[in-house]
Amino acid sequence: MKRTGRLWALPATALAMTPVAASADALAPTGLWSANTHGSATLPPMGWNSWNAFTSDIDEEKLLASARVIVDSGLAAKGYRYVDIDDGWWLKRHQPDGRMMIRTATFPSAAMPDGSTSFRPLTDRLHAMGLKAGIYSDIGRNSCGQVFTSTFPNQPEGSVAEREVGLFGHVDQDIRLYFADWGFDLIKVDGCGIRGLPASDPKVQSGQYRAFTPLVDVDSLGRTDVAAVRDLYTEVGRALDRYNPDNDYIFSICIWGAADVRSWAKDVGNISRSSEDISPNWSRMLHNLDSVIRRPLYAHPGSWNDPDMLFIGTGEFDEQHLVEARSHFALWAMVNAPLFIGYDLRKAPRSLIDILGNDRIIALDQDPAGNQAVPAYDSGDVSILVKTLAGGGKAVAILNRTSAPVAAVLTAAHLKLLADADIDLTDLWTGAHLRFRGEQKLQLGPRETLIFSASGKRRLADGLFLSEMPGRVNPAVDGVVVPEAEPLIHRAILPWQSTRGTGEHPRYGGWGGAQADSTPFGQELAISGHRFDTGLGVLANSRLQVRNPGFTRFSSMVGLDDSARDRSHPVTFAVYGDGKLLAQSRPMRYGEAPVALSAEVRGVKLLELVARSADATRFPDPVSWGDAALER
Repeated sequence: MKRTGRLWALPATALAMTPVAASADALAPTGLWSANTHGSATLPPMGWNSWNAFTSDIDEEKLLASARVIVDSGLAAKGYRYVDIDDGWWLKRHQPDGRMMIRTATFPSAAMPDGSTSFRPLTDRLHAMGLKAGIYSDIGRNSCGQVFTSTFPNQPEGSVAEREVGLFGHVDQDIRLYFADWGFDLIKVDGCGIRGLPASDPKVQSGQYRAFTPLVDVDSLGRTDVAAVRDLYTEVGRALDRYNPDNDYIFSICIWGAADVRSWAKDVGNISRSSEDISPNWSRMLHNLDSVIRRPLYAHPGSWNDPDMLFIGTGEFDEQHLVEARSHFALWAMVNAPLFIGYDLRKAPRSLIDILGNDRIIALDQDPAGNQAVPAYDSGDVSILVKTLAGGGKAVAILNRTSAPVAAVLTAAHLKLLADADIDLTDLWTGAHLRFRGEQKLQLGPRETLIFSASGKRRLADGLFLSEMPGRVNPAVDGVVVPEAEPLIHRAILPWQSTRGTGEHPRYGGWGGAQADSTPFGQELAISGHRFDTGLGVLANSRLQVRNPGFTRFSSMVGLDDSARDRSHPVTFAVYGDGKLLAQSRPMRYGEAPVALSAEVRGVKLLELVARSADATRFPDPVSWGDAALER
């Protein structure tokens, strides 16, 4: 083995013979994509959910009326297929066999001649309309309605055991019933039953419910049993595989950003709520958006970030607030959010149907490349998000987060396009065209989002920077040892809490996770003073997987980032292709200049980028894969 420059160059025979490390080594290459591919979510699912419109006061007539509007308005033809029954459908859990019973007073078609209940007549009817059917449950013994909204209608009835309608202790039985017997296509699984029923709760002390020692504390990652929560949701995923041999299902994880879910849901379910419930006001919309906006590497075809349902039609997103409604819809499309309408569609005016049915905005959400938009400019006043599309073009959204007019400048650098060539923009709401070179000044009204398709000469003429293709990059291991709450999410008043207490503190895990075009902690990528405006930032002791769609060469400039904290441990960078070592750096220390690392990847299906420190630390140092790219 000879040393060439500042890299170790291994002979081809040595590379071919390099053994894959033992499976106990989390950084050992596997050659296998580890993010979830089970279920039917190659694109973000679209549909309607009953909760925001009706809470638990849902019935068969309301549900079918909404389904008819979806079909008759043309929304179904545009992709809105899932019609989801949220909390409020259940009557009780029959004893002693534990079979769930439906509230036939509100869902009359569920009454069977033998006295049992079944949703099969309803799901058959939805399927006959060309739609899919969704149902709701909880990972604990009891539902969110029972724990937090017990004054709402249609609460489960009967004895303590009969009122235990959640999945806990009944996962296999319930999933088989809901999917194999009743024919559902989606399940939303909440987590209130493992959150809100400690022994001290008045509902427990009164004998109404059994105590469930909380596994989740939404205000504290330290007081949350992250592994136990993940295990419970993993059990549901396995049951869904058992009872859906055609793989045609959606698993919606609704643990509202708690339990560090943003780091592991991509491996377990199809969509995952990243924050508390959205509310129909601008500030909470920003809050929910921010819970996903800096996490593009944690969403892929098959596993999407979910900032919660669309609240278009209500409050500050109603027909009197069409600017806000358009912003809400455009931003959800840019981050590849599941598009679930949360509105009583029986009352929807044409103006709102037109927003929800805008073909060009829907196409952004449903773009087959699956790249969540990456922040190109990030501030408390203006955000610029850029998404690379399957055809090689770009989409860009410029968000005025404030309630006053603002001036913004869009640059070629934001788009990773050449500044000395023409850049063409097409307004996705109006169809208007604009051409510029270098930079373009834009005026935004209060709360307005300008959204364009963009084309020009690419800065990387025959390839893609990895930060342009986050849908193909998976942090299999992101180096985070101790989950930390992210501080950059917009903090808004919780409607159900008002200004009681001391405010909403940072609570959602993810700080320190892998980032596109920034360090894990939101700083610019820099190695020994050499700045990179594109690349991947991650902690040491990490393994990033990259799906290769036919490129022939990988290249990057690597090193310890200038934001490193410990700075005492060297890091070795390695590139693997389908489990075999292709290139490796020598051990690199803090303050050393960046080193070029490249590899021939023709025919390689999966690259794995490993940054390994010989010494494990509680807080690994950030490292940078500057200018990381795949080229032809």
